[in-house]
Amino acid sequence: MKNLAGFHRRLVCAGPINPFEKLLLSVLVPFGWLYGMLGWLRSLCYRCGLMEIYRAEVPVIAVGNIAVGGTGKTPTVDYLVKFFHRQGKRVAVVSRGYGGSIRKGVAVVCGGEGPVLRAEICGDEPLLLARRNPRSMVLVAPRRKLGIAAAVERGAEIVLLDDGFQHLAVARDLDCVLLDSRCPLGNGRPLPAGLLREFPSALGRADLFLLTRWSQECRPLSLPDEVPVVRSRHRLENSLVGLDGQQVEVNRLAGLKGLAFSGIADPGQFFADLRCLGLELSAQMQFPDHVAYEEEQIRSIRRAAAGLDFLVTTEKDGAKLAAGDFPLPCYQVPLAMDFLDQDVFERQLLAVFNKE
Repeated sequence: MKNLAGFHRRLVCAGPINPFEKLLLSVLVPFGWLYGMLGWLRSLCYRCGLMEIYRAEVPVIAVGNIAVGGTGKTPTVDYLVKFFHRQGKRVAVVSRGYGGSIRKGVAVVCGGEGPVLRAEICGDEPLLLARRNPRSMVLVAPRRKLGIAAAVERGAEIVLLDDGFQHLAVARDLDCVLLDSRCPLGNGRPLPAGLLREFPSALGRADLFLLTRWSQECRPLSLPDEVPVVRSRHRLENSLVGLDGQQVEVNRLAGLKGLAFSGIADPGQFFADLRCLGLELSAQMQFPDHVAYEEEQIRSIRRAAAGLDFLVTTEKDGAKLAAGDFPLPCYQVPLAMDFLDQDVFERQLLAVFNKE
């Protein structure tokens, strides 16, 4: 599955390299058009009032993307939680809990006193946000309006809708759309002929663009002139966190050999960033995005790590693991976002709250 996902991403970003791949892509194009049309029709129904849109009593900010894959939604939501917390606001995150077992109702992952649910129930990303922000609310609700209503009832003054760009059933006061600057729209086609969840015209709904992994070498992207653009970069922290909660500086691992593993959308970039951080990796393993890490996966990691000194993974993966799973130390590497246009970003955030 992981090899198939990597092949698909390369095909739609870099393009076909042989006649078979050209034929395959041409077969996928009609399905992509159909997928895009279904999304367009759904959006039209909401715009025309044929489908109900829930309006919350407090400001709602949606953080999402138009392309599949890791663009940095979770660290961005984490940044927003901390930003509004510094403003003295009671913040709630509402997520659908992808990868968890909740299918209806509302589940409280964190009510302001630390997380109370496991990743297999609520999903890895809500648990990660709860761990990073134990004094804030994190709720999981497949029907997001129920989660928002529950958050407001618990005293939330502002709600962050995680992965909410396509969730049109809830009105939002700010739509933040993240685009990976290296390959923002892939080949411009919807799934499965491309990476997009909708036609590119859906970007017209955005109120703010966050260009992640930005660098001077990134190709320019044509975006609506009237919509603010904020550039950002991913950064791995120098302080690692063990599965037992102990912190260690990355330089303490100098001269040691490790195994890196992950189940995220772009593991290759994570492995490259670890090496840039100065870690010596003798092996690396990748699993499907949101992998559950059952006994089979844990055994395979143990076998591959034989004779090495440490394991290293992402915080999202670490949320589903325990220190006792491995016979050697396993460290999580926190991911942060540096916003190059931080003043522009924070003005937009404050303006949303001041709309009241």
